[in-house]
Amino acid sequence: MEAVLMIATIIIAITLIGVVLVQGANSGLGSAFGGDSGIYRTRRGVEKTLFTMTITLSVIFLLMSLITVAVG
Repeated sequence: MEAVLMIATIIIAITLIGVVLVQGANSGLGSAFGGDSGIYRTRRGVEKTLFTMTITLSVIFLLMSLITVAVG
């Protein structure tokens, strides 16, 4: 049981890392050189999906980590 929880936690962690890296690629080079004026804008399409997926995976990762510690 403990091995299954550890494997699931590792898979979720790798997926979370991938989603965060893809989300960072969407910012573009404009903000790196001061092109982003700080105007509030809404997330749309894939950007919103990645944002929601990041939050969901991080909550699942936290819960899986706590369960793994409680069982072990």
